[in-house]
Amino acid sequence: MKAYKIHVQGIVQAVGFRPFVYRIAHAHNLRGYVRNLGDAGVEIVVEGKEEDIKAFLSDLYNKKPPLAKIERVERREIEPQGFDRFYIEKSSNESRGEGDSIIPPDIAICEDCLRELFDPNDKRFMYPFIVCTNCGPRFTIIEDLPYDRENTAMREFPMCDFCRSEYEDPLNRRYHAEPVACPTCGPSYRLYTNTGEEIIGDPLRKAAKFIDRGYIVAIKGIGGIHLACDARREDVIAELRKRLFRPQKPFAIMAKDLETIRTFAYIAPEEEEELTSYRRPIVALRKKEPFPLPENLAPGLHTIGVMLPYAGTHYILFHWSKTPVYVMTSANFPGMPMIKDNEEAFEKLKDVADYLLLHNRRILNRADDSVVRFVDGKRAVIRRSRGFVPLPIEIPFEYKGIAMGAELMNAFGVVKGNRVYPSQYIGNTSKVEVLEFMKDAISHFKKILRVGDFDIVITDLHPTYNTTKLGMELAKELDAELLQVQHHYAHVASVMAEHNLDEVVGIALDGVGYGGDGKTWGGEVIYVSYEDVERLAHIEYYPLPGGDLASYYPLRALIGILSKVMDIEDVRNTIKKYCPNAVSSLKYGEVEFNVIFNQLAREINVAYASSTGRVLDAFAVLLNVAYRRHYEGEPAMKLESFAFRGKNDLKLRLQVEGEEIKVTELFEEVLNIIERANPADIAYSIHLSLARTFAEIAVEKAREFGAKAITLSGGVAYNELITKTIRKIVEASGLKFHTTYEVPRGDNGINVGQAFLGGLYLEGYISSEDLMI
Repeated sequence: MKAYKIHVQGIVQAVGFRPFVYRIAHAHNLRGYVRNLGDAGVEIVVEGKEEDIKAFLSDLYNKKPPLAKIERVERREIEPQGFDRFYIEKSSNESRGEGDSIIPPDIAICEDCLRELFDPNDKRFMYPFIVCTNCGPRFTIIEDLPYDRENTAMREFPMCDFCRSEYEDPLNRRYHAEPVACPTCGPSYRLYTNTGEEIIGDPLRKAAKFIDRGYIVAIKGIGGIHLACDARREDVIAELRKRLFRPQKPFAIMAKDLETIRTFAYIAPEEEEELTSYRRPIVALRKKEPFPLPENLAPGLHTIGVMLPYAGTHYILFHWSKTPVYVMTSANFPGMPMIKDNEEAFEKLKDVADYLLLHNRRILNRADDSVVRFVDGKRAVIRRSRGFVPLPIEIPFEYKGIAMGAELMNAFGVVKGNRVYPSQYIGNTSKVEVLEFMKDAISHFKKILRVGDFDIVITDLHPTYNTTKLGMELAKELDAELLQVQHHYAHVASVMAEHNLDEVVGIALDGVGYGGDGKTWGGEVIYVSYEDVERLAHIEYYPLPGGDLASYYPLRALIGILSKVMDIEDVRNTIKKYCPNAVSSLKYGEVEFNVIFNQLAREINVAYASSTGRVLDAFAVLLNVAYRRHYEGEPAMKLESFAFRGKNDLKLRLQVEGEEIKVTELFEEVLNIIERANPADIAYSIHLSLARTFAEIAVEKAREFGAKAITLSGGVAYNELITKTIRKIVEASGLKFHTTYEVPRGDNGINVGQAFLGGLYLEGYISSEDLMI
């Protein structure tokens, strides 16, 4: 007779792991117990014959539940205690040290539950909160560990006898499924008018009918509240835009099934796999032409963001609806956090939604829908949230820290051991409400990760970011070291983290990032290794009259760039000739147009930038593709969509002098051909020219430094034409090309790069000065 105590770490809570252990223990005639621990790990005690225990351990690894992930098993022999059976012990708040386990993300409804949902003989027939051990909410309902019902939002719904009988039956699919519920004992929906009056009748059926009739309905889901309407109705979409103050930003849509999606968009095999995965993110798909849905769903773009239903609520709505595709967009005003609470919904959505479909289960942790796009055939995560969080990214350093991220599209990361745990999407932290959300989320991550004291807090270099200021406060509060990291160094390092690289030449292309010289960077070639960080080349600095205003009114960037190659009067005439409507797009029209030139002449409020994003924005204006930025990346995104109409590579060239890439000469070349060349061909060629230049410089520098890999990151890395061109040139040179597929390439993933560089610093490889200059 042998006895062992086993501690299992990984994703082993909320995935049916204890019932699985129970079954294999009985199958191998073992006695003892299994229980959840407060560190998100699982403790197992087994007694029996040595050969039976060996067979049990083999099954533990080889037959584990599909969503489980075993990362570490610690086993020690103990004295037999004389158990008479194997059972599931009550969970313990005890931790084995600080633990390395974590709960899984929210999981889309499984096929078994979906089948039961529409079975008239099933007790949960048409019950929107149907779940089992293999699916349902996790991260969004958990308050503390261990993952037991009393530590979740479900504690407010005591189980009825029927649910408890399933919950306690080791052979049932709902054995110890913490969110288990039914119409007798579980959460429920109510339908209200926007003045708060309840509408009697089946709330989901009536909500579906209201959507069919052209009304806008707020729907509370798993991670927050959405606004839904008929995605086939141009007038309804226009009304939603008006009410939300969202004139151009593309709306995500939810389609009933894959067949519906195929009527308006192309789906590659890898995109279908992502659409139907347990994550169920929004996937940006290429529109079919002619596009059969209203253009105002995603104005000026060649893609449309689509997701499939992922909860019982969605399937029931489509069951009752004649509409096969809904707008399904987060209920928030621009830049604000997604609304998640009923009282807040009544207060803030009374002038937006006609009706509100709300349930009475609290959402403890808001989580927006994740967004991905396939670029050059590979997944690129744009917004990492529901379905991904709180899964960690491994890094080759062990410490405890907080990486604060940037400002826009932000997420923070908590570092524990050799992992960074990126938070759910936080958003624009220049807004006070978003910053408060971030503070709450940091507290929650500290709680569920069982980490309190920190070695270091890592922030962006930008002195006015709220995340920088908050990071400084946290460092003092936690008695931790403070490290500031240049924005684009962190972008490069995020790729190094995902692929465990120790030396790269990185291409970082984005909108803006505060540089070590006080200027605005964004078109960079950077060397990063365990010994050095060095900026090797960049787009030449050009003036941005109005500073940050240039990101909203890209005509300002165009004026600044052209002012480097022609006198002010020629700039004025060029704009009046080729893009006259751009002037009226300014907030104060002609008056503001003249003020911009005065700003340049007198050097008043003029920033200097090497931003790739502002270069693309300026070309969007010159080619009359877009004049304003209503949402992050809009002009550059529309320029890319326009470029897909082009076919001919006009072989436009950029000159490189020393460390500077002369984009001004690219503008001169375009002006020389603008009257005779197809505008779409020009847009296409601009992308290829920028990509070729950066790739060739990176290859040259990699050979000079002896680096074997070239990386690409930053928001521009979502651009298909640029990414594909750079990859082809790099691989043709015999070097390895890397970008990220798990970590967001834009600012939503910058916390992972900060965490990697924090490790380099703490290990003594590089100094704090190296990361700032």
